[in-house]
Amino acid sequence: MAIQVKFGAMLDKRLYHHLVTWLGQWPAGQPLAVVGSDRRTQPAWDGRVYAMVGVGAPGGTVISVPPTRAAAVRVLADQPLDDLLAKLPTALGLDAERRAYGGVFRYSLDPERLPDAGEWVPHDDPVVPPWLWPFGGDVLIARDPETGAYLAGVGIKRHDAYGNELSVGTEVAARGRGLARRLVAQAARRVLDEGAVPTYLHATDNTASAKVAEAAGFPERGWTVYGL
Repeated sequence: MAIQVKFGAMLDKRLYHHLVTWLGQWPAGQPLAVVGSDRRTQPAWDGRVYAMVGVGAPGGTVISVPPTRAAAVRVLADQPLDDLLAKLPTALGLDAERRAYGGVFRYSLDPERLPDAGEWVPHDDPVVPPWLWPFGGDVLIARDPETGAYLAGVGIKRHDAYGNELSVGTEVAARGRGLARRLVAQAARRVLDEGAVPTYLHATDNTASAKVAEAAGFPERGWTVYGL
């Protein structure tokens, strides 16, 4: 507990509570902590159940799994992380064809002050493309100033009251205009204004997404996200 209080004081309070709520524990307090959490058996932001979520930081990694599977995963905890990830689907009782992955975990407490690029509209507005529908609530979109057609958008994965994850997409014809970074920064400011911390996750080899994140004020901190 002393470790949690000390590490929590080093983090933004919202981020700390988001990680505790989302994973079941933060920080790890050791190189790798396997946590059984009921959150892994309950519907997430999109109504789906995610049997494993993990976050790694310089101080250690927390892997969150269903309580009934925690013991089976802890047996793997002394193995190299890549080996553990390879064996996770089987340990979780899932199809062996499932694969665990690692990506980049970013958060921002001070988004770049870029000009707003979009407007908030209901997710079921006729102009909103299907990929944004599952996010629910309002989504942030940029339109063509002449035709009003959709160009780019951001949806918010509302994980809990403390942390909201941003996802951005831009139509091919509208790329290269800086819309994505402006929309992400704009959405991040709203999340912060509403009392949560904005997070941004992407694949390690997605250089385009990494550039958007950096430009919007989501620095690389050496943190990793894990999922299935």
